[in-house]
Order: sequence, then C-alpha cells, then structure tokens
Amino acid sequence: MDSKRFKMIDEEFICNVCHSEVKPLNYTARDHCPNCLCSIHIDINPGDRACSCLGILKPIGIDKGKKDTLKIIYKCAKCGEIKRNKAANDDNYDKILDIMRNQKEI
Repeated sequence: MDSKRFKMIDEEFICNVCHSEVKPLNYTARDHCPNCLCSIHIDINPGDRACSCLGILKPIGIDKGKKDTLKIIYKCAKCGEIKRNKAANDDNYDKILDIMRNQKEI
C-alpha cells in the first residue's frame, strides 16, 4: 500500500486552540480550524494519522498556489516542522489577510 496517498478524512472536531466546533467540509478533507486556522501535527502524509508529535501547527505564512489557490504555511510549535495545507472555502479570510500582512520570509 502506498503510504503517500491522500487519505480522505473529513470529520467534525473541536479546535484545540480556539475551541470552535468545526464541521466537515463535504468537498475535501478538513485539516485545520477555519476560525483560527490552526491544526494538529497528526499526519506524516495527508490523512495517515501516523505522526506521533501532536504539536499545534500554527499558521506563519500564506503561499499563492496554482489556479489562485492559497496554501497556509504552518510551523509546529512542538517540533518546528514546516507544513503546507490548502486553505478551505470557509476559512476566516480576515485571519488569512492578517497572516499575509505579518509574514516574514520563510
């Protein structure tokens, strides 16, 4: 089995940072809180739940991807690893703009 394949996990959860109730996206996998944009360092490859770190992934920057998609750049508060995830349609756009205004060279 190819462990690098995307595993679709789109489930509801309570954010560990802002405590918002987060609903599934229903079009792709939900991997971060749409309110504070934080995530948990739980995957090595998308959806595999194979990472034992479990640190908070904090948004530190925004990349503009293909077809004008936005990618949130995260840094794990526990291990320091840098990850990137696509922004979701319902993400807090004011928070995205705030991160863009304040991001440093990554």
